[in-house]
Amino acid sequence: MELLQGRIRDYAWGSRTAIAELQGRPVPSAGPEAELWLGAHPGAPATVDRDGNPVSLTELLVGEPEHWLGERLVGRFGTRLPFLLKVLAADAPLSLQAHPDAEQARAGYAADTGRVNYVDPYHKPELLVALSEFEALCGFRDPAESAAAIAAFGVPALEPVVAALRTGPEGLREAVRLLLSWPEAERAGLVADVLAAEAAGPDAGLARALAVDYPADPGVVVALLLHHVRLAPGEAIWMPAGNLHAYLRGTGVEIMAASDNVLRGGLTPKRVDVDELLRVLRFEVLDEPVVRPEQVAPGVVTWLVPVDDFALHRVEVTAGGPAARLDVPGPRVVLCRAGEVTVADGVGTVTLAAGQAAIGTAAGGPLVLGGAGVAFVATSGLR
Repeated sequence: MELLQGRIRDYAWGSRTAIAELQGRPVPSAGPEAELWLGAHPGAPATVDRDGNPVSLTELLVGEPEHWLGERLVGRFGTRLPFLLKVLAADAPLSLQAHPDAEQARAGYAADTGRVNYVDPYHKPELLVALSEFEALCGFRDPAESAAAIAAFGVPALEPVVAALRTGPEGLREAVRLLLSWPEAERAGLVADVLAAEAAGPDAGLARALAVDYPADPGVVVALLLHHVRLAPGEAIWMPAGNLHAYLRGTGVEIMAASDNVLRGGLTPKRVDVDELLRVLRFEVLDEPVVRPEQVAPGVVTWLVPVDDFALHRVEVTAGGPAARLDVPGPRVVLCRAGEVTVADGVGTVTLAAGQAAIGTAAGGPLVLGGAGVAFVATSGLR
């Protein structure tokens, strides 16, 4: 194991306190700090020290792929780290978005020579585990509930959307198409009519909150088609291919397949490709958007997901208590969430304070974690 220096992304929606507090730096930070990236993504690769100089993890993987990744991982994913671990800290809503499945990503990348929608040939499933109370939109809810919520605003222009939703799940596609194809010149009026309505309840509150940042965006109404989720710390949401979602506010640990393929669906000034989004979305009702942790050993929990790109464990150790042993395949990225945690893999040992991270190669043995604190361990999902 050796120390890994992550990279902070300064997107405008980021918090000025959450990541700085995690790392023990003064708050507020000089600018927004939205994400801390701990991986080999070429957009912002983490670094390790070599003779006093930072060397990107991407460069090391290219130079010694089997040492870092192992023969089995190279055979499955090539000479790249298939996952990216992040700390995500949102003080404002992110865009509504979805991601393609693996087949769609490969075909889209091959056809999209201008790199408009597809910038790599990989899928991008995501799992986010809340560190604080976390608010998000995730997956389509029962369209009958959405129809009732939108009808309550009493906006005549939205009657075709309500009618589509009342036909059941098969009407979801038409409802989304109608909203995202709303004439540009009429969008501000649509949102204003929704805000002017006397509707009450959580859906009206959500629409009003989103309209503060997006007063002319039909995504304000699209959001009402989705589950409005409030996670407690330790709970998670799983976003497979085709799942329409948006993070609204809070701090979490996110692990995802290492890809940048994003198709937006509103709540953004950026381009929305309606036809491609409709092709990728899965118009299915998501019965339960929340994923709860499952204990796999004393002090160790995980969140089960059906992909082999990544897996995530949370380990808690206590002073004077037994060390935790985690036999998961390398490479492993470890992030200390709280306290002080010592991590050994038979090759090297590091001690991490809150906000610090480490990485170990595929050559390492089972992880042994001690000390007094909490750590997240990211690995591939290969077993």
